Amino acid sequence: MWIAPWWVRLASLSAPVLLVCGWSIGELMMDPGYDPVSQTISILASDGAGGYWVMTTAEFALGVCYLVTAVGLRAAALAGRLALGTGGLTALALIVFPAPPSGGSLRHGVVAAVGFSLLALWPVLAVRGGRPPWGFRPAMAAAASAAMWVCAAWFWYELKDGGAAGVAERVLTFTQSLWPLLAVASCPRHPGLSAQPAQGVTRTP
Repeated sequence: MWIAPWWVRLASLSAPVLLVCGWSIGELMMDPGYDPVSQTISILASDGAGGYWVMTTAEFALGVCYLVTAVGLRAAALAGRLALGTGGLTALALIVFPAPPSGGSLRHGVVAAVGFSLLALWPVLAVRGGRPPWGFRPAMAAAASAAMWVCAAWFWYELKDGGAAGVAERVLTFTQSLWPLLAVASCPRHPGLSAQPAQGVTRTP
């Protein structure tokens, strides 16, 4: 049965909440010179930053939420679950490879790029045949993935242009944290409401 357990629903709901709370509280703890419009979330978790522990804890919790959701979301195809779970691992890896307070970091950039890519791919990799919940149907999955790639392209443009990179990254990360919640919400709550196609049903007069 394509039922999402309560702990999967809790994890998927917690992910966007923890992310937004993490960067919001982290911003309050930063020096007045921090600009959330032009500066990225990663700076909040850089060594010595005022919001280091808050944002680092949020990154850890976000990664765990993705992993828990991937483990329990049986409605998704295995490839999608693996992509989502590995995306969660990259969130944990960002703690090991934090961004520097200024300038760039190749290791941090590579890990972040891999994570963004996996989280943008997992909706289409999670698609199932037959009559799965709407979150795992080709059209919805393709739309979700396309929206994430558009946000990623916007972030890349702003990062290179030196403009609103902070805003673009927040939109991208929030979008990617929101889709697991929507996918889980598309799953029925009770076995009797499962969207699996019936097989061998015999009608009785």
